[in-house]
Amino acid sequence: MDYPGRIIKPGEADASVVKAVRAQLRRMMAGNTDPATALDADDAVFDADMKRVVKLFQARHVDSEGRPLKQDGEIGSLTWGALFGVDTVAAEANAGSDLLTAVLDIASAEEAKKVREVPMNSNRGPDVEKYLARVGVPAGLPWCCAFVYYCFDEAAKQLGRANPMVRTAGCLDHWNRAVAKGATRIPAARATADPTLLRPGMIFIMDHGKGTGHTGLIESVSAGILATIEGNTDASKTREGGGVYRLARKVGEINKGFIDYGPVG
Repeated sequence: MDYPGRIIKPGEADASVVKAVRAQLRRMMAGNTDPATALDADDAVFDADMKRVVKLFQARHVDSEGRPLKQDGEIGSLTWGALFGVDTVAAEANAGSDLLTAVLDIASAEEAKKVREVPMNSNRGPDVEKYLARVGVPAGLPWCCAFVYYCFDEAAKQLGRANPMVRTAGCLDHWNRAVAKGATRIPAARATADPTLLRPGMIFIMDHGKGTGHTGLIESVSAGILATIEGNTDASKTREGGGVYRLARKVGEINKGFIDYGPVG
């Protein structure tokens, strides 16, 4: 059974989905022999006992990247993929337009150059300052959003069209102004419930409070896992890392949302 595009939790109205989950939990959790995981596969109600077993499953299994599942007793795309296989959750590797394809090609080329701050932890260096100059701000400032803008700007130049992205170095400023530029925003909660809404070339926005944030580009989506290309980060996934990196993030890590310039690209 394919992921239904929503989080399955207590009160789920689709009896066929509940029965399928119960049956799969029994198969994967030795439900026929372990009283702690016994569930009636013919019961169509997602009740407290089923939630308990889901939590046990989450405690004993990992997502497609080998990382622990969130033990909340609800079945989002990551838990569904662990239950039924990642091929049952829609994956997307193609950008929605020529512009977004070009954006990702440029971002990939920048990552291949191993762009790093010089010196480290300075928000400076030839490539970093190139990104910051493109959005019209001084060297030494955080540059994750400037990196994304640079990729869009270079792609637009290659294709001989206007750059649709907001010219800003501010992640949250970008979020606030994107719709006025013709972009579509997808709130974090909606994307977490249904990762099939996401595709390559979209921009993620994280809000770290007090006006700070982080941003990057989605390169591909698979079973609730985002492959990203990001600037001003590193393997620790911080917002003040020292280079351009490819990372893997759970959709649920993105707490603000996603911006899509596909319709205008």
